[in-house]
Amino acid sequence: MSPWCVLLLSLTLPEALQGQDPTPRPHMANFQSEQFQGQWFVLGLASNTYRREDRALLNSFSTTYQLNKKGHFEVSNAMTRGKRCDTWSYVLTPAAQPGHFTVDNKGEEPGTFSEDVQVVESDYTASALLLSVRRAAGQTIVRISLLGRNWNLPLGTLRRFACLVQAQGLTRDNIAFPAAL
Repeated sequence: MSPWCVLLLSLTLPEALQGQDPTPRPHMANFQSEQFQGQWFVLGLASNTYRREDRALLNSFSTTYQLNKKGHFEVSNAMTRGKRCDTWSYVLTPAAQPGHFTVDNKGEEPGTFSEDVQVVESDYTASALLLSVRRAAGQTIVRISLLGRNWNLPLGTLRRFACLVQAQGLTRDNIAFPAAL
């Protein structure tokens, strides 16, 4: 096991699957919002709510992060579903630590929830790993996103994605890779 994975495993516990709040995670001390903004492709997803049979429902999609005047990210997503394009959006409000955000859910979805999003790793030009923890109705949903500026990932990125997935107590059955169009 790589030293990065050992460090990540030692700093996190796979408690999310039991519905407990996860422990603090490593963060990017020098996160650069300006460099992170722009279009990304979602190349891989993992979640404690995914099952093997759900994989066929996930199509490729893009996500765009645009900084607004307040320094919040306006996030827009677009996914093809047959001949139509589904879109959805939300706002990420910066939290105390660099690269940490909360989802602003003002009226977007029914019900009350809180969601924290963290950029775990990014080189800004090729790939990024995001970790999202959503709490709603007594359930904790963990989601890990593998983002790429294009469909080619730098060497080792998939290994780091798999390591983060494992550190959150997820398995291969919880991973989906949308097909490229």
